[in-house]
Amino acid sequence: AAGQNLGRVAAKVAYVLRGKNKPYYTPHQECGDNVIIINAEQITVTNGKEEKKMYYRHSRHPGGLSEYTFRAMIQRRPEYPLESAIRGMLPKTRLGRKLFTNVKVYAGASHPHAAQQPVALEV
Repeated sequence: AAGQNLGRVAAKVAYVLRGKNKPYYTPHQECGDNVIIINAEQITVTNGKEEKKMYYRHSRHPGGLSEYTFRAMIQRRPEYPLESAIRGMLPKTRLGRKLFTNVKVYAGASHPHAAQQPVALEV
């Protein structure tokens, strides 16, 4: 994901997770592939969204809203912006929650899935 645009990577990953790149795609079944994303900390956004794009979380206490810019979130949890974008592009059902377990996002260039012999996917 190094140097790639956040939305384009997330859209391609969601497409592959659903299995829409396969000839036997079925909307109500899990027929996609597992996806490993490396270098998530080097993902980019355009048009000054480093400071404009906001991520929110709430502690469920009064006044407990926390907001983070894209740049702050990359420093805090480098995988989160990409995970959030991919999750938003999947169905909001049991199937979508199951499909999201098939994606692994890593901030650096190393990952523990070498035994599965992953194939590079061009975006």
